[in-house]
Order: sequence, then structure tokens, then C-alpha cells
Amino acid sequence: MSFQKDRMLIIPAVDIKNRKCVQLVQGKPGTEQVVIDDPASVAEKWESLGAETIHVVDLDGALGSDKNTDILEEIVGRVSVPLQVGGGIRDSDYAGKLLEMGFERIIIGTMAIEKPGTVKELAEEYGSEHIMVSLDSRDSRVVIKGWTEKVPFTPVELAGRLQEEGAGSILFTNVDFEGLLKGFDVKPVLELVESIEIPVVYSGGVSSIKDIELLSGTGVAGVVIGSAIYRKKIDFQEALRYQDPGIRDE
Repeated sequence: MSFQKDRMLIIPAVDIKNRKCVQLVQGKPGTEQVVIDDPASVAEKWESLGAETIHVVDLDGALGSDKNTDILEEIVGRVSVPLQVGGGIRDSDYAGKLLEMGFERIIIGTMAIEKPGTVKELAEEYGSEHIMVSLDSRDSRVVIKGWTEKVPFTPVELAGRLQEEGAGSILFTNVDFEGLLKGFDVKPVLELVESIEIPVVYSGGVSSIKDIELLSGTGVAGVVIGSAIYRKKIDFQEALRYQDPGIRDE
């Protein structure tokens, strides 16, 4: 599914670690707050509740461990809505394998920033709409390698370059707020949306319906929600009302 103007997709997250669906605090191993067996069944649940797109992250891959490729394949086989996937995509071959497996979008971060030519290469081969670049921000600087290493650029500085290289969309995660369920700072989101023409999806700190309402006025094309829906801070189906302006205004 392509992102549509004037719609803000509500995208549930399915993060995989040690073969289970988990939610971490600020991406740190050992901070698991949610642990559920069978990630594919979790993805099926969100589809049954009305998700139009699901966000899948291989945390083991992101942190340099063995990839959960078999689980990713199982999710593709059991879910019919479009899926976007990230985590541990460090080379073009694996990126291509995931797209050929059936994922709608791959999310690349470290590779896109260290080797921006790969964005152009993948966009030319598979189409920009299938290439999402992850810009993860801590203290207003982009972090890579599972949020463990900071680079000397802001998200806005890198986003323009990546758009030129062929990125079809940006996933912006504010790591300062990720997993804390304490809200987020909207200013960096607005700055990023206004600086580029390609869609921006936001993630990090979304903890209430008010947060979703706030994001609906920023121009983001989607919002990824993790801990808040697993810990029942946000009712997922209530959140879906914010996908379409006409529906939420009723």
C-alpha cells in the first residue's frame, strides 16, 4: 500500500527478539516489558482489528545477532495486509530477499547512511515506494547500528540527501522518547515533514489518543505504535479513527 495524501496510517509494531514479540524501553536489551509467543499470530491479531499496514522489526538482526528470517517468512505467509520490515538489513542482497519474500517496504538505516549509494541502487531495482529509510534521533543527532552509534548529522540534514538518492519514505524515530510512554516533542516531526516531499512515518513515545490527535495535524503519513497498544494505554480501534480526517471529525 502506498501512502496517501491526507491519511495518517495507524501502524502497529511487531518487534521480534529471541523468537518472541517484545517491546523494549529505548531499544535496550533486557528492558522487555511485553513478551508474547508466536509473533505471526500477533500480526494476525492486528490485521483482524483493522490494521492496513503492519510494522515488523527483527531486533536480533538490528543488534547484530542471527536474523529471524524464518519468522519473517511466516508472518508474510499468514498476513494479507502490506508489511514493512526493518532490522539487520546490512546489504543489498538481504534487502532484495525481503522484498522478494513479499514485504511491501524494507526499512534501512545504517546501510543507507553509511552507503547512500545502496538506496539509489535498491530504488532503481525495486522502485522508490518500496524503500523506506529509518532516521533514528537521539539528542537531535541520527543514531545507527541499533541506536548504539551517533553520527554528526540531524534528521533534516540527512533526509534531503536520502530523498535525492531515491528513498520513497522516511521512518523517523525519536529515541529519546521511545518506549517510555511519556509523549514526545512534536517540533522535530514538523521540521522533518516540512523539509522533504516524501512521506514521513513517525515512531517514539506515542502513549495516548491525544498524542495521535497531535500527530494528525503534522502532515505525517503514518504513526507506528508499539508499547502503548500492548500495554493498553491506547485502544487500537479507537486510534484507527484518526486514519481518515472525515471519520475522526464525525
